[in-house]
Amino acid sequence: MTIFFGETMLAVKESRDRNVKTFHRQGAMFIVTVILLSSVLLCGRLAYIMLYKADHYGVMAEKLHERERAIKARRGVLYDRNGTVIAGNVSVSTISVIHSQVKDPEKVISVLSGELGIDEAEIRKKVEKVSSREKIKSNVSKEISDKIREYNLAGVMVDEDYKRYYPYSSLASHVIGFTGADNQGIIGLEVTYDSYLQGTDGAILTLTTAGGIEIENAAEDRLEPVDGSSLILSLDINIQQYAEQAALKIMEQKAAKAVSIIMMNPENGEIYAMVSVPEFDLNNPFKLNTDSDIDVSSAEGMKLLNNMWRNPCISDTYEPGSTFKIITSAAALEEGVVSLNDTFSCPGYITVEDRKIRCHKAGGHGGETFVQGIMNSCNPVFITVGSRLGVDNFYKYLNKFEILKKTGVDLPGEAATIMHKKENVGAVELATISFGQSFQITPLRLMTTASAIINGGHSITPHFGIGITDGSMSDIKKIEYKNNSDNIVTKETTDTMRYLLEAVVSEGTGKKAFIEGYHVAAKTGTSEKLPRRNNRYIASCLGFAPADDPQVMALVMIDEPQGIYYGGTIAAPVIAELFDNILPYRGIEKD
Repeated sequence: MTIFFGETMLAVKESRDRNVKTFHRQGAMFIVTVILLSSVLLCGRLAYIMLYKADHYGVMAEKLHERERAIKARRGVLYDRNGTVIAGNVSVSTISVIHSQVKDPEKVISVLSGELGIDEAEIRKKVEKVSSREKIKSNVSKEISDKIREYNLAGVMVDEDYKRYYPYSSLASHVIGFTGADNQGIIGLEVTYDSYLQGTDGAILTLTTAGGIEIENAAEDRLEPVDGSSLILSLDINIQQYAEQAALKIMEQKAAKAVSIIMMNPENGEIYAMVSVPEFDLNNPFKLNTDSDIDVSSAEGMKLLNNMWRNPCISDTYEPGSTFKIITSAAALEEGVVSLNDTFSCPGYITVEDRKIRCHKAGGHGGETFVQGIMNSCNPVFITVGSRLGVDNFYKYLNKFEILKKTGVDLPGEAATIMHKKENVGAVELATISFGQSFQITPLRLMTTASAIINGGHSITPHFGIGITDGSMSDIKKIEYKNNSDNIVTKETTDTMRYLLEAVVSEGTGKKAFIEGYHVAAKTGTSEKLPRRNNRYIASCLGFAPADDPQVMALVMIDEPQGIYYGGTIAAPVIAELFDNILPYRGIEKD
């Protein structure tokens, strides 16, 4: 029995040994197989990379040894209609450091701190930072850039750049706008036409070692920049300057909060001048145009900056007051609900439902014709005319005259008209709309509609951009603008409105807009700002000349004048002053 047990144990041991040997053989075979498959795959991958993808990885390897430096493109120039530069460029530089190339960090820090006026600790952070490139300062003047170049500091790059420069400083600042540190438009025409003005940057490609150090005498590839296109504007710098002088003069005389003036061609919408004083310095646009010492980086400071940059001629709405009677008159004449000889009675007020609405003349105008009503700017007359039109017809003409649309001017930030919903307009609302109150409109929207009424009935798109050019003035691409409609009013209504508005100057509230030798037409306006009874007014006058062939239209708005605030008294003389100088300048001869 002992012999049987021993034999059994021997058999088990032999079987186990055979299994172990088999397992080792299989494991070795598996490992060999994996190694062979891996080698085949690796060889295949190497063959793919070295043969099929050789060009691709060759380019990648080359790029690892290339250092790219931008060559800035010149931004396109802004010219006025006479070819005068109103926004150009000056040469500046961008100073940067390449960490791997700096050989004497302490000298670099000392020189850059001294020349650029930057704290050494701030420059040290950038010099010691391990990166491919660190910008130290941009918009460095040519004089300082040349000094830094003379030090010949290893690792310091002085790259040519351009900075926007405005030779007339604050002139037309709300219109022209300005650019940021990256030379992109921020506000005004600079942002509207940014895609044309920007251009395309070029580049310099240099070879470097694996450590990022430029290889001396290595060939450079240079991609030349493409300068931006230039823009020719309808703006006339001489008219703009004179309009600004007139605005500053009346603002000082009346201690007004602000004054705005727009001058344009009512035939085609070209804007000759757009003034909103106080203006701001385009070469230093982050400096407030007041004596405030508020930090502009604070929330309150940014609010003040945004208000300073805001263009009230297109972005602010106001109650137009009696200047809107031009629109009410044209609608009534078109609809045939009034004639020039219709008679009215003005006792100094008119009662609409439970509301007594007063005329600006306390004792009233008595009996008067429609012609006298517009000459006198009589509210009861226009309330009566508005009621004859009715709500449906009034809104029909508001739409036809495009009052409820934006003008489409080529400036950002245009506001829309704020008008009652038609279904909410009752007798009282209709009465106040008729003489220009209880709703708000932009100054440019009012001018644009008035232009269509007196130019024969075709609507216009007010604009500044005339053409795009390469800067040589030899090849100018004209900018086209769409005329939305050619039948705003009939020729008969145009002729009648010209006659009526000339009568306002010859015998009515616009007498102070009269100029010897010229037929001037105008409508004055005085509106009370909200909230009422705070003695805050806007005095305005809209005029054009010659009355029988309008070539220049102007709107003057005086915001919160002190003392006498009537448009006919203080705004109409500004119209006369403007036209007396600008009509001869435009070659319009006296009659």
